[in-house]
Amino acid sequence: MCGRLSQYRGIHDFVDALSMPNALVNTVGDEPLNRYNLPPTSMAAVLRCEGVHLLAADVRWGWKPNWDKGTARRINARVEKVAHGPYFRQIWPHRALAAIDGWFEWVADPDDPKHKQPYLIRLKNGEPIFCASIGQFSPPHAEPAADDGFVILTADAEGGMVDIHDRRPVVLAPDLAEEWLSHDTPKERAEEIALLQGCPVQCFEWFKVDKAVGNVRNGGPWRPLE
Repeated sequence: MCGRLSQYRGIHDFVDALSMPNALVNTVGDEPLNRYNLPPTSMAAVLRCEGVHLLAADVRWGWKPNWDKGTARRINARVEKVAHGPYFRQIWPHRALAAIDGWFEWVADPDDPKHKQPYLIRLKNGEPIFCASIGQFSPPHAEPAADDGFVILTADAEGGMVDIHDRRPVVLAPDLAEEWLSHDTPKERAEEIALLQGCPVQCFEWFKVDKAVGNVRNGGPWRPLE
C-alpha cells in the first residue's frame, strides 16, 4: 500500500455509513474534510470508541514506539504479524478506523518513463472505506501527545490490483467495522476479523488520475483520466 490517502467527505457521512448506535463526540468539525491528497504524518480523521461514545478525532498518520530511535514513523502494519510481533504490541489493543474515500498507488508509465502513473482505488459501490487501524491516542479534547499516531493494517492484495501493489488496506464492511471498534470484542476475535474478513479485491475499482496528485502540495480534488 502506498502512502497517500483521499478523505474528502464530512465526518457525518462516514458515521452515517457506519450506523453505530453510540453517541458521537465530534472533534473534527461538521464541514467536508476536503483532504484529497493526504501524505504520511498528516493529520487524518479517525474513528474509535471512547467509553460508550464514538469519537471522531484528527490523529497523525504514522506511529513508532518510543524505543525505536532509528526509523521514521510507520504508516502501515502487516496484518499477518501485527497481533503477535513486538513492534506494535503496545498499540494492538487500541483499535480504530481510518475513514477514507480512497487511496492512491503509483505504477511505472511506459509512455513516460520519468514519471509514474497514479491510480485511485475505491469501493465499487462508492461507499466510505473503513480501514482497520490501531494507534496511540490522547483522551478526547486533549492536546495530541507527540507520540500519538495510528497505522493502517494491510493484507496481501491477492496478486495485486492491476499490478499496482502487492499490499492493500484491510477494509471492513460496516457491521465488521463496528465489531472491530467495540470494547466487547476480544483480541482473538479482532485478529480473526482483520486476518480473514476484510473486503476482497472484487469489491474495489481503480482508475488513472491526473499526475498532479503526485505533488503533495496539490491538495485539491483529483481528476480521473479518460
